[in-house]
Amino acid sequence: MTNLLETKDLTFSYSGYRVLNGVNLDIRIGERHAIIGPNGAGKTTLFNVITGTYKPQTGRILLRGDDVSGLKPFELNRRGMGRSFQITSTFAKQTVFQNVRLGILSKRGIRFNMFKRLNKMDAITQETLKTIRQSNLEEQKDIPAGLLSYGKNRALEICMAMSTDPDLVMLDEPTAGISKDETLQIVELIRDLTADKTMVIIEHDMDVVFSLADRITVLHHGEILACGTPQEIQNNQAVKDAYLGETEI
Repeated sequence: MTNLLETKDLTFSYSGYRVLNGVNLDIRIGERHAIIGPNGAGKTTLFNVITGTYKPQTGRILLRGDDVSGLKPFELNRRGMGRSFQITSTFAKQTVFQNVRLGILSKRGIRFNMFKRLNKMDAITQETLKTIRQSNLEEQKDIPAGLLSYGKNRALEICMAMSTDPDLVMLDEPTAGISKDETLQIVELIRDLTADKTMVIIEHDMDVVFSLADRITVLHHGEILACGTPQEIQNNQAVKDAYLGETEI
């Protein structure tokens, strides 16, 4: 199977401390891939390097075989990479509709302008409403994001990540801080919205990981400890040892 995303010997350090130490990751086209690891393993740093928030110190990031190392987030977005964040990053004063429309406009490379041709803006409106319906946010479409429940805000952020129609969806702990019922809803939302996409997810909730992931990469002390199917990871003794005292897998 062809890889959509690869990292080659990726390293990153904070103040001389090596957080990523030669990470070689491969993400296959069409798969749902989870990155897990004990606290401090380097998961979020790896995500931030891949998505352009940080520049790798050494190594390369390949997207469809093209070297995209060091590109800015908006440049990666234009190349088909969308992401959500561990902390919600919606526009609090904008409605759900306005938040999602920003993503649709970005995908088309245009700014919102009330004087744009009506037929063009009508098409954007219809696409925005369709995306909102797919995300089960239709009842909240006119509510400012800042007034949504935390769970609905997480759903909106995933909706925004998907609004640019990315080939690769990067989700950073999408169920962090939400209830069990909301987690089940978010899992179903992710499953529906990423049905024909490639997805990479960081997640602490192992139930979420094992219900969504085709393959799992385990990061430990900035290095890849194991990579395999959920069953292979569950049966891996080195993974069990790494998680000792953290959580059960």
